[in-house]
Amino acid sequence: MKIIHLSDLHLGKRLNEYSLLEDQQHILLSIIGIIKEEKPDSVLIAGDVYDKAVASTEAITLFNSFLVRLSELDTQVFIISGNHDSPERLTSYSELLIDCIHIAPVYDGSVRPIMLSDEYGEVGIYMLPFVKPAHVSRYAEGVEIKSYTDALACAIDKMDIDENRRNVLITHQFVTGAQRTESEEISVGGTDNVDAGVFEPFDYVALGHLHAAQNCGKETVRYCGTPLKYSFSEAKHTKSVTIVELLEKGSVKVRTKELVPLHDLVELKGSYDEITNKAFYDGTTYQQDYTHITLTDEQDIPDAIGKLRTIYRHLMKLDYDNKRTRSSAEITADEKAAEKSPLELFSEFYEKQNNQPMSDEQTRFITEMIEKTWEAKQ
Repeated sequence: MKIIHLSDLHLGKRLNEYSLLEDQQHILLSIIGIIKEEKPDSVLIAGDVYDKAVASTEAITLFNSFLVRLSELDTQVFIISGNHDSPERLTSYSELLIDCIHIAPVYDGSVRPIMLSDEYGEVGIYMLPFVKPAHVSRYAEGVEIKSYTDALACAIDKMDIDENRRNVLITHQFVTGAQRTESEEISVGGTDNVDAGVFEPFDYVALGHLHAAQNCGKETVRYCGTPLKYSFSEAKHTKSVTIVELLEKGSVKVRTKELVPLHDLVELKGSYDEITNKAFYDGTTYQQDYTHITLTDEQDIPDAIGKLRTIYRHLMKLDYDNKRTRSSAEITADEKAAEKSPLELFSEFYEKQNNQPMSDEQTRFITEMIEKTWEAKQ
């Protein structure tokens, strides 16, 4: 049985205020192309379909279009909600879908498998949406749930799995030891860790939540990663879909197929003269890519963003790496704040948000506002 494992579509995602809907539409069409080529028996989407619990109309329309295309192919589709999704919203229209598309219901203490079969026998597909210990505790019937591992162990134990057949779990959690990126939500102190040992009854575990494709101890417990790069911490990732082949019990083959984005996400570093030299970007896709540029010049370049955008059309972020910035980095945030005036602090905040300094008129306005506030307090 051939399976294609997807997760973390994050439809509706914005990056540095850029809408990624066009990029997401492109990558979903690429995925449809891979599905047509591979002809899998099932497609698994392991959560975070949307980037927000209340998804935008555009994001919903894009996902609906993707589902329509999937429904036209000869494959079964299994979808669970992730921590970014509203499970109630995602489940609400499941009864309207045709038989080949299955959406996991809101967790109610039981997970019933959907059975598929091939020449090697039956395969049980279990869909466990993102859950917290409190969700599972309601149905634990006297079992003490202190951690995410306890919660997953309890939920899996209640599935009453027949380990003589092949079983697949789709879930959305953070497995201990996996590598995070800055674009993922992080629980304080790592309290959301789940020990991979709880997945022992399954022949393959299709994980969602983390954005880097990776195995967790063994290749049959796997994050497929996001189909697109969603932060510059992912700039060096190679995005792909994971293709799984379940043969006889105990025999599983896992491989990947690379995804090519409409616009890549890249980090570039050098002096202004180096970065703007045609030899630097000629023959590359940098001019079309989403870029984070770090200039090494000791002096700030006037209107650097405006000038650089004449070459790098999708410049998202500009930083400097020089003696001044390295020296500043050595001072703690609290020390910096204590040394700066309210106007300096607001100016820095504005520049970080807008990638450009305030104009003289804006500076005068904020100065007057600060002075009036101080006068009112005296």
